[in-house]
Amino acid sequence: MDNQAQFNGVKNRFSPGRIAAWVALYATLALTIFPFLWMLRTALSTTKSLPSAPGSLLPVDFTFGAFQRVLGLSSTAQAVAEGGSGASVNFLQYLLNSAIYASLVTIGQVAFGSMAAYAFARLHWKGRDMVFGVFLAALLVPPIFTSLPNFIFIKNIGLLNTIPGMVLPTFFMTPFAIFFLRQFFLGINREIEESAMLDGAGHWRTFFTIIVPMSSAPITTLGILTFINTWNDYFWPLLVGKTEGTKMLTVALGVFRSQTPQGSPDWAGLMAATLISALPVLALFFAFSKKIVDSIGYSGVK
Repeated sequence: MDNQAQFNGVKNRFSPGRIAAWVALYATLALTIFPFLWMLRTALSTTKSLPSAPGSLLPVDFTFGAFQRVLGLSSTAQAVAEGGSGASVNFLQYLLNSAIYASLVTIGQVAFGSMAAYAFARLHWKGRDMVFGVFLAALLVPPIFTSLPNFIFIKNIGLLNTIPGMVLPTFFMTPFAIFFLRQFFLGINREIEESAMLDGAGHWRTFFTIIVPMSSAPITTLGILTFINTWNDYFWPLLVGKTEGTKMLTVALGVFRSQTPQGSPDWAGLMAATLISALPVLALFFAFSKKIVDSIGYSGVK
């Protein structure tokens, strides 16, 4: 019986369906990772040498020159010699702008979104479900459709090329933030909240002393997702931020697409800048990846 059970176990382990699933999994993983490896290979090459070995998986004429150009550590002559455009990029300033922009939007959305989600999940007021339905419907509207009205509004109030003007349209809340936190708040035991009410706690005190501490995991997850999404935002910063003090890193990367005297973009510089700009987001994601997956899964079940 034991031998038969072991045979069946081995047979199930190497069944055609399981093998096909593993092959599909590894193929998907390879397709996902390959663009990042190709980006690293290009960043470690010189732009002038890239056409000589377009199919090579290894860096062509290995160098850290592209990273030095991005960080402003190489001269104009050296940058042009390696195939760069020679244009100067204030990388640290744009990095600081992106950090301020993403942090302010994250703080606003988490604070106001959690309060709105609490009102939709725990408070009883007339028209609550209808208003929440309207918020959910807003999830179906592509952001590109709201960009032009927001731009005109920001222009009319004189906030173009300012950090407040960039932050304002998404500072208070988004439909996703409310939906995400509401799903978690619905699962909190109502008896805990009622006990606090019997002890004299109002809604504000109950929210800040009971609901928020119990919801630290999904609130943290929402903050991370909001920060990553805002950090990668391109179109809105391109519309509103034109000055050095408001230009975001994603927009500034376009400098490396400018033409060199030889007529080809600085691919190595562009890939190096993209890698450096992605590092903070990747570090944040890997540090909290388990918490993000768990919270998203919980919200999807509810």
